[in-house]
Amino acid sequence: MKRRDFLKTGGLAAIGLSAFPGFPVYAVQPADRPKRVGLIGTGWYGKIDLLRLVQVAPVDVVSLCDVDSQLLAQAAQLVASRQRSKKAPRTYADYREMLAERDLDIVLVATPDHWHALAMIAALEAGADVFVQKPISVDIVEGQAMLAAARKQQRVVQVGLQRRSTPHLVTARDRIIREGRLGTIGLVEIYCYYHMRARENPPDTAPPAHLDYEMWTGPAPMRPYNELVHPRSWRAFMEYGNGIVGDMCVHMLDMVRWMLDLGMPARIGSSGGILVDKKSKANITDTQTATFDYGDLQVVWTHRTYGDAPDPKYPWGATFYGDKGTLKASVMSYDFVPSGKDAGPPIHEDVTYEFEQYPEDKTEEDLETHVAPAIRAHMKDFLACIDSRDRPVADIEEGYISTTACILANLSMQVERTLEWDHTQGIIVNDEEANRLLRRPYREPWTHPEVAGV
Repeated sequence: MKRRDFLKTGGLAAIGLSAFPGFPVYAVQPADRPKRVGLIGTGWYGKIDLLRLVQVAPVDVVSLCDVDSQLLAQAAQLVASRQRSKKAPRTYADYREMLAERDLDIVLVATPDHWHALAMIAALEAGADVFVQKPISVDIVEGQAMLAAARKQQRVVQVGLQRRSTPHLVTARDRIIREGRLGTIGLVEIYCYYHMRARENPPDTAPPAHLDYEMWTGPAPMRPYNELVHPRSWRAFMEYGNGIVGDMCVHMLDMVRWMLDLGMPARIGSSGGILVDKKSKANITDTQTATFDYGDLQVVWTHRTYGDAPDPKYPWGATFYGDKGTLKASVMSYDFVPSGKDAGPPIHEDVTYEFEQYPEDKTEEDLETHVAPAIRAHMKDFLACIDSRDRPVADIEEGYISTTACILANLSMQVERTLEWDHTQGIIVNDEEANRLLRRPYREPWTHPEVAGV
């Protein structure tokens, strides 16, 4: 059966991408014992997410997994010092061995993007509820399989799109947008002007002894190892992610969708490339624009990794243009400026910090302190939904929509044309060439996840 025919008759249409009814209650653990937690990927944001969870709930972190033995040992020591029991978690080099214990209530997946799908689906099948970092996948079929698996296994999945839980952005949505102060919105510009693209061109070397580079690469194409690959500069390569669109645009597009209650755009077009920095080993774009077309509303993304930001106060954010005013929103603040002769005063609010309640935020290495309150709120929402079996604010379907839109932007740039998306069928309309790009090849022996039956 062809994939198109399956999707029409028994695949995504059958699981209902556009509107899921409530799913059955899954057996929950006794309320009198802490939830048992495992983390896959103990690098930068894995530790940040896990330690925010430890701050807001009496969880028991029992398992950590990483293919880098140094990162793993450091994380185990840190977690033991921070969790209430002071117990050192068990450590694993292979997430499959960790999940085979089948004793985890919650699994956090914070690997590089190319590992999200396999690790998350395995955690669901092991009976855990999952917090998975954004973007949920590197290709669209992976995301479809992740969504289908979450619904089949009846698990709660929160995606790390924490703008939905950022206190000052919740206020901006409620106080500015929902009260109608912008009037009719016709355009939202989203953007990132950080100089975040790797500029180095280091030589290829043998991987360090403490890194299992074969396992780190996993289903991705095997590249020669160099220092950009690990631990944090892997985002420089399209083999492991979706560039700055997949890293930064996904946050702002998702924020706009949440604030304006938008679903999936019907058409996505994008252009760009490596236009300035041609010397770096990085193969992601340094310049790119993308238009997410909602008919009467256009959401337009721009990133540029050189030069200055048009507004230095908002180097990464969103600007909502309405006929009654303009709203700028970012991780650090928002500013509303009304227009017209009867306009009222502007409104400004800064990011919320919680240093008095969580003094460890001041000293934690590599913590983005302005993001910590949002992650805590995101974790609280996740935990509440685990208890209620409701869908969290950044449910896996929301993560699938925002991730898919960003992947389609990159595919549009690749095929050099605007793509029309059929969200119910999960395919690009009348474009077989582009549809063949919805699923990337996996390196053996790894098997690409699919919606069951494809």
